[in-house]
Amino acid sequence: MTDRVVAALQALVRIPTVSDRDPARVDTGAFDRLLVELATQFPLLHERLDLTHVGTHGLLLHWPGASDARPVVLMAHLDVVPVDTEAPWRHDPFGGEVHDSDVGPAVWGRGTLDDKGCVAAICDAVESLLEAGHVPAQDVWLSFGCDEEVSGTAAVEAVEVLRERRVTPWLVLDEGGAIAGGAFPGVKVPLGVIGVTEKGTTSLELVAEGRGGHASTPARNGPTARLARAILRVEKSPFPASAPAPTLELMRRLAPHVPLPLRPVLKPLLGRADRLAPVVTRALLAAGPEAAAMTRTTVATTTLSGSPALNVIASTAKAGLNIRVMVGDTVAGVVEHIRKAVDDESIRIVVVESGEPSPVSPMDEAFELLEDCIGEVFPEAVATPYVMMAATDSRHFTAISEHVYRFAPFRMTKAQRQAIHSYDEHIGVADLVDGARWYARLIERLPS
Repeated sequence: MTDRVVAALQALVRIPTVSDRDPARVDTGAFDRLLVELATQFPLLHERLDLTHVGTHGLLLHWPGASDARPVVLMAHLDVVPVDTEAPWRHDPFGGEVHDSDVGPAVWGRGTLDDKGCVAAICDAVESLLEAGHVPAQDVWLSFGCDEEVSGTAAVEAVEVLRERRVTPWLVLDEGGAIAGGAFPGVKVPLGVIGVTEKGTTSLELVAEGRGGHASTPARNGPTARLARAILRVEKSPFPASAPAPTLELMRRLAPHVPLPLRPVLKPLLGRADRLAPVVTRALLAAGPEAAAMTRTTVATTTLSGSPALNVIASTAKAGLNIRVMVGDTVAGVVEHIRKAVDDESIRIVVVESGEPSPVSPMDEAFELLEDCIGEVFPEAVATPYVMMAATDSRHFTAISEHVYRFAPFRMTKAQRQAIHSYDEHIGVADLVDGARWYARLIERLPS
């Protein structure tokens, strides 16, 4: 298992399956090669599982179990984000090379954590179980999307295929959480964070228009000035903060592990987080942007455009807002909040992309199965629910299942998590092997 899963991930990383919102800019040949490589690396899986193609290069594979009463879907995605050629990568981002790292020998390259590591680990677990003659207690479906990084349609098509076949998953598991080290200041134990929901992703454009003209005769309150004022007003009008139930449960589970000097003060507080939600919320807001994002809808101004030349006053100025909608908020409420904050009828607000937050999945038998598997493979970790900040393909599966969770079974340091979508992305060899072992254990433990 060790050699195969490492070699498989190396082979997958070496194929640059970069997705793009413009289909004409996608190297379809790379995706073709990746599908061939998957079949080469995992021949039994492709021989014995029923394969349905979804989207341009997405895969939906069906492994019949002893029962189809409570089917399980394991998810990952084949595409990756582009590489910034100016970033200081220590090793070739598409080399898939093994080098030493902060976590020991590691596979380096784009997609090792997001999300080809999960692809390789899931496939290796299934291949190993097929070799051993294992028959899962329930039907197992593998759903590998090809356009997750650009909010594409492959996952939507996979959901439609399952709906047509009357498949109602008992458990859906996608990327998201991890065995996260250094997640909270002073807390030494890693957290096995399982996303029970995810924020909605919504994009707005603020548009200011005017006559424009020659830069030598500027008028007051031109498009760029009004746009700048609108951006500042949005930044000065944060959304109300309130820790949702999964965050309060996370804090409760964290309570016994706070630093010893702070334990007498913080442990009673965190242990009663549900009754002290306002205090917990204020504490998270004061702990920095990562913790604060756990309490509210966030807005980031990400794109700006204006004049095409330095000596031309813009006739149209635009700002893009990327918004992550907290559980309990709605897109309509977000737009209204932004409209009130801008307080300028001359600024148009255009909804570019609309995504509501996902429903909160229950912490029942399905969640407990994930917890138990974390306890077996990663006994050092504290398993806990959390609200995932980013978006995954799994949000589409909430239409057919109420048990949708987000967890990648890999140890990740804070530095590794920061490398996702950035440079020096890498996964420890031992951590990759343990991730494959975790997926195999999950399949073995499916209830009959």
